[in-house]
Amino acid sequence: MITVILVVIVIAGVAVFSVQNATPVAISFLVWRFDASLAVIVLLSFLTGMIVGMAVLSWTRIRRTVKKKSKPEAEPPLGN
Repeated sequence: MITVILVVIVIAGVAVFSVQNATPVAISFLVWRFDASLAVIVLLSFLTGMIVGMAVLSWTRIRRTVKKKSKPEAEPPLGN
């Protein structure tokens, strides 16, 4: 139940942010220039950051797993 309440609060916050920041802003990148809503730009920036973060985390986990599997197993003690 607490998860549902948190999701509703986040959705409400995003909706309020989108309504209050609906004015178009000029975006320039290298030779491109376009106008877009500030809320859309912030959302796209957030999503890009999430995707890059997940990619780095996945790469790190895969590298750690490969390194762990390639390490030779230690031999068990002979006293047993």
